[in-house]
Amino acid sequence: MKSGQTLLLAVSLLAVAAAVSRGPVLAQATAPATLTGAVGETQTGLAAVYSHRLNGHRTASGQRYNPKALTAAHQTLPFGTKVKVTNIKNGKSVVLRIDDRGPTQPNRILDVSAAAAHKLGFGKHGLVEVKLEVVGAHPTGITHVSHKSHAKAKH
Repeated sequence: MKSGQTLLLAVSLLAVAAAVSRGPVLAQATAPATLTGAVGETQTGLAAVYSHRLNGHRTASGQRYNPKALTAAHQTLPFGTKVKVTNIKNGKSVVLRIDDRGPTQPNRILDVSAAAAHKLGFGKHGLVEVKLEVVGAHPTGITHVSHKSHAKAKH
């Protein structure tokens, strides 16, 4: 083996060893887009269905989660915003109302109700790539509701 080939082989082996010692290179999670709720805004990313264990629990807006309602969670859209969500793989769409905050997992843009997941064609499990389009803004643009306002009065 010539000295140039030996040097090239040694450099290549060192590069491979360095890469292996750092572990696999994972795609960087990007920060979620901050949507304001203006009609026409769009976002593309992954959607997941709410866990059935959340049935009846209060959402961030103070409403109780109902798996039969056409609702979703988004990190920044005002509560009450209407969004058209389209499953990119099969083209199915549904209009949902934002009533919760989330998702909390990286790389996801929406958590949707079981009814919404069914209409979008991905059932109770899994992740689906979707396109979200704001189609209706909430008139008051509420972004947070205090849970104290939902506490029962003591008599």
